[in-house]
Order: sequence, then C-alpha cells, then structure tokens
Amino acid sequence: MTELGPSPLAAGDLQLTVNDARAAIAGALQPIAGSETVPLMQALGRVLAADVLSPIDVPAHDNSAMDGYAFDGSALRADAATTLAVVGTVYAGAPPRGTVAAGECLRIMTGAVMPVGLDTVVPLELCRAEGSRIGIEPGVIRPGDNRRRQGEDLARGKPAVRAGRVLRPADLGLVASLGIAQLTVVRRLRVALFSTGDELRTLGQALDPGCVYDSNRYALMAALQRLGMEVIDLGLVRDDPAALQATLEAAVAQADVVLTSGGVSAGDADHTRALLARLGEVAFWKVAMRPGRPFAFGPLRAGGRASWLFALPGNPVAALVTYYAFVRDGLLQLAGATPEPLPVLQARCSHAIRKRPGRTELQRGHLSLAPEGWQVRVTGSQGAGILRSMSEANALVVLRHEQGSVAAGELVDVWLFDGLV
Repeated sequence: MTELGPSPLAAGDLQLTVNDARAAIAGALQPIAGSETVPLMQALGRVLAADVLSPIDVPAHDNSAMDGYAFDGSALRADAATTLAVVGTVYAGAPPRGTVAAGECLRIMTGAVMPVGLDTVVPLELCRAEGSRIGIEPGVIRPGDNRRRQGEDLARGKPAVRAGRVLRPADLGLVASLGIAQLTVVRRLRVALFSTGDELRTLGQALDPGCVYDSNRYALMAALQRLGMEVIDLGLVRDDPAALQATLEAAVAQADVVLTSGGVSAGDADHTRALLARLGEVAFWKVAMRPGRPFAFGPLRAGGRASWLFALPGNPVAALVTYYAFVRDGLLQLAGATPEPLPVLQARCSHAIRKRPGRTELQRGHLSLAPEGWQVRVTGSQGAGILRSMSEANALVVLRHEQGSVAAGELVDVWLFDGLV
C-alpha cells in the first residue's frame, strides 16, 4: 500500500509556474516501501534499495598501471642514467616469485602484482633496453610512479554504489568486479493507466465520424516501460461518472500511481471534479505553460488503499510534454531514485521564435551538431494535437517563464529526450 503523507496542495484551481508545480509535486511525494533481490543481469534500470559495500579491496594488491619494468624507486639517480639488470618477468594473474636485489628489475605487465620491495614502474617507451639491461634517463619518472595501490579504487567495507541509484551498465560491471551476483532493488512502481473520452477508439475498432484513435495510452505506456515501471493498462473509459469511479477505484486497488489523460480542462464535466473530491484531495491546476495548461495532481483513496493521481490533458502532445515536465521525475522519486536534475543542453536556435513572457513554452525541436556547435530547430507546427512533430523531434526547446521572443542564433535551453526516458 502506498503511504501518503500530508498533502501540501490547496483545493480548487491554482495558477502555477512550471517550477512551482514541479516543486509542489516533489514536496508531496515519499518513496514507496518494499524491495526484492534480483540476479545482477536483471538489475539494469532498477533502483538500488541498499548501499553495495565492497567485500574486497580494489585493487586487491598493489599492481602495475603500465607495461614496463618494476624496480625500487630509491635506485633512481638524479645526476646520470639509472642502469638496471632485468632478472625476470611478472605476468598479470600470476604471483611474483623470488626476490629482486639492488640494481635489478623485473619486466612487468599491466595489472600484474607488484613484487615485495618494488614500488615503481617505468613504461617500456620511457626507457632504453640493451640486452638484459635497461637505462632510465634522469627526470623521466619519480619513485612510486605507475603503481596502483591496494584499495586505491575502493577499500573493503566502503560503499561501491549508493542506494537510490538507477542502475546503469557501468554500475553492474563494478558490482560484478566485486564478485557480487545479485542486488537488492526497490520493487517496481505500479502505474495504472487509462484514457478518458467518448470520442476515443482503441486499435482494431471502427473509426466512427468525429472519433479518433487513442494514441496517448500507447505513448505513455511506452514512456513508463522505458522508465522501468510496472504498467497496468485499464484501457478506455467513457465520460460517465459511474464508469470513471469504477475505473479509479480499480486503479487504486492495484497501483501506486494512477495516470490518466483527458478530463482535466475547465470545459470538462463537473462530475470529474466532484468524483475526485470524494476520492481524495486532488488539486486542479492551470499551469502557465504551453502545451499542457490543465493538470491535476493529488492523493486518491479507495477501499483502504491510497494512490497518487497524475491527470494529464487529452491532446496527444500536451499529454507527453506534461508527462516529461511533471510525471517522470515524480515517478522516479516515488520509486526511491535519488533526484537528479533534468539534463539541459544549450544550443543555438536556427530561426526566430515568437514568445511572450509569463509562461513556459516547451517546443518540439531537432538537435544537431554543426561545425560551430549544437543547433536546434523547431519541428514544424507546434499545435498540441500534432503528434507527428513530436515523433520527428529528439528534444524539447525550453523557453523559460520570464523569457521573451528568441532571435535566430540565440542560445536556448534544450531537454534531451534520451535523458528524459
């Protein structure tokens, strides 16, 4: 069951900036409880539930950082070349044998254990080899160079990966290097998803006059799956109070989050607001943004359980943009992930964009690398229902609340889709 803390949201309509709305959502949410242990190869993209403590020192022994010759650094001369006799070879993965006397050295491979008494490695390219002897000119290296110390990367008992990390390929490689075969991760966040509207038809149905196929559910379902969420598809719901109530109660019964599209604008039937008021403390916001002005957020309760509702506008682009702006980070926070700021890149706009201050605009753009640096162009018409322009985009151009019109060549902020999903 999702634990809901006190809601900081006021009832009724609120006019918010994008930043205020993001802050209000972040302030309301607490991570879910529950974890599970999974094999390492099933942990990619999951949220780590507990710190991974290293059971070993990494590296486990002092070793060579280079292919070269290992010797006692105190033998280096400052006034003339240092000459050493090569008396053996040390390979990676094999323990060194024997002892090395003064004036002697060992040929050593990268990663090989440093023999006792030797603390310095001269790379092959920095010395002169003549038969079974080498010469090192003054000043080429210093004592202790090119030796990796035991525990230098990670000491036994120290955290290797912190809880809250969304696990990435390098994290799994690091954990594998410690000999750990499984990880404790936060259970997957369960998100119930449905679309509302009498005009909507699902795939495979005949398209009646005045109707459209439901695209929001498929786009949002894909976005949730890429985020690693467990998606519960509740299909289409009619604009009918009884049907909506039954679906919301079914969603709360099995999910941590209820995600809907449609039914939150000022022109929607009053029964939507009345129903949500009975089931929880949902606030309807008018967010100063384009696209995506109508948005509703808050806790729902039914049958002794509780869930968070994110209600998105019905226009396809507005639904996706609002998801990126508000829902994505909220879901990660609920899933126990350590908050990270959205990745922002600055790029020069290839053309002028008209905008008035007083709202945030998130326009679909295509980012490319030119000889003079990153450039972005808007992908066609920016109407809230034109999904093709979203499909052609690889980024959102973020025109800030206080920002006015943009001249061609001016720097703008860009949210990368690959960083958002």
